[in-house]
Amino acid sequence: MFTGIIEETGRVLSLTARRRAIRLIIEATKAAQGLRSGDSLSVNGACLTVVSVTRPSRRGVAKLDFDLLGETWDRTNLQFASPGSLVNLERPLRADGRLDGHFVTGHVDGVGRITRWQRSGSDQVLEIAAPALIRRYLIEKGSIAVDGISLTVAALIPRGFRIWIIPHTLEVTCLRERQVGDAVNLEGDILGKFVEKLMRRLPRRSTGTR
Repeated sequence: MFTGIIEETGRVLSLTARRRAIRLIIEATKAAQGLRSGDSLSVNGACLTVVSVTRPSRRGVAKLDFDLLGETWDRTNLQFASPGSLVNLERPLRADGRLDGHFVTGHVDGVGRITRWQRSGSDQVLEIAAPALIRRYLIEKGSIAVDGISLTVAALIPRGFRIWIIPHTLEVTCLRERQVGDAVNLEGDILGKFVEKLMRRLPRRSTGTR
């Protein structure tokens, strides 16, 4: 479980196709602290398992290896990454930690596309086209994870939603590399998913009159 509060941006070093998976290697510092083989890490909002950790002596930078299966490759924007790309990183939430964002599982629902990116004062207005599967969980002032970032839905628009990006978020996340047309990973609020499933199980009331 994650919070959507990004710890740092890592950098993709390589993506290599292998027989059963695609090997992703990224470079990280803060988010690599305490990580061991078998641990989880959120990479652009996708929960990935660390295959190995290499800790060079220079500047505390570590190399993290991951294996991406077809499901992860097809469902996330990691398929569009290349050496040098920035990725948002977050370690799992500790049981005794503070929840500053919202509950993010790291199970990406699908990919959206940026349709508007406009400066408004010191902030940025961002509009994203989202698949119907994700739009069903969106509510105004509700939560949405975009590339693993916990953000608030400012408004619902036809076939998507609008969010506002403050300067700090732009500075510390890979959104600073994004532009109109780019793909972003989206995860709907898990609370909405649970409510929907529970409501489906409730017996339907008769609409007839007596």
